[in-house]
Amino acid sequence: MHADNFTSQGVRALLNRWRESRLIFTPRFATGATNSISDVAGVMVGHSTLSDGDIQTGVTAIVPPGDNLYTHPLPCGAAVLNGFAKPMGLTQIMELGELQTPILLSNTFAVGTLFNAMVRQSCVNFPQIGRGSATVNPLVLECNDAFLNDIQAMAVGEHNAQDALQSASKRFTRGSVGAGRGMSCFGLKGGIGTASRRDEKQDIQLGVLVLANFGVLSELTLDGVRIGADIERLLPELAPQVDAGSIIIIMACDRYLDSRQLTRIARRAGAGLGRLGSYWGHGSGDIAVAFSTRRAGELLPDEQLESLLAMAADATEQAVLDAMLAAETVVGYQQHSRLGLSEVLDSLAAPGF
Repeated sequence: MHADNFTSQGVRALLNRWRESRLIFTPRFATGATNSISDVAGVMVGHSTLSDGDIQTGVTAIVPPGDNLYTHPLPCGAAVLNGFAKPMGLTQIMELGELQTPILLSNTFAVGTLFNAMVRQSCVNFPQIGRGSATVNPLVLECNDAFLNDIQAMAVGEHNAQDALQSASKRFTRGSVGAGRGMSCFGLKGGIGTASRRDEKQDIQLGVLVLANFGVLSELTLDGVRIGADIERLLPELAPQVDAGSIIIIMACDRYLDSRQLTRIARRAGAGLGRLGSYWGHGSGDIAVAFSTRRAGELLPDEQLESLLAMAADATEQAVLDAMLAAETVVGYQQHSRLGLSEVLDSLAAPGF
């Protein structure tokens, strides 16, 4: 175990808890009913997964409530924690504070395809777009899955975007699915994760979904315990990962908030990433987007945002762990592989280790 006795004690306690209960995280606040972004009423998630040899990638769609986001957009804010990224639609959201479409996630080279797919679908739904009315602003966000996926194959098609949108529901799979299929996190398998928090006093639900693809294994911290070095010693053959792969964080809230307030909440995702051991490395595109499912209402005073700021950090931390724990081991491009965290913890917690 770790040479530092204090850390070693923490690792042993963490592994004992995993062995006994298969839990490694204690939320700081009350969770929603399913501990998912879909605890926010009306929010749904869908996936289209591509898994065939060197092709390990896909699309994930986050669908807010409302059939007419084009003419009735939702309040939205965004925070770019580190800008090594290739999003589309983000600058207009940061300027106008409005979300006009569902949110699509995939790999870096699929951004243009997904943008086209959303424009095409929007024009079907609203034929006046670009023909007398304003254009539409699809939000497409990405991470680089090139370690596990042959990203040059550009395997994602517009039909995958449609499949993800059409399959969206309140209950959805996490881990190595959809956009998360080829993602890595702290040198292990990353992917799609989710969590939610509830402020009972103010009757506010906050949900988070992440596309996790970042982190250096040696820095991995689980519930405050620095365990990454122990995993490195257990599995010295693991291919290294620098903190350069990116993470996308999507937040949904069922209380009316304006764009400025939502941006403040989105920015607190960075606190959750820091607790996990991330420092937003040079080559990492770390972006958080937060939207409200309500277009109007009594605006919450800033001094009453405190719980939402804290819950955003807490839910982000757990959503990343959810992605890693739910992820199955994947072998992909050039036989590269990433192990799921659950499998690794089982090895660490085995008798005699």
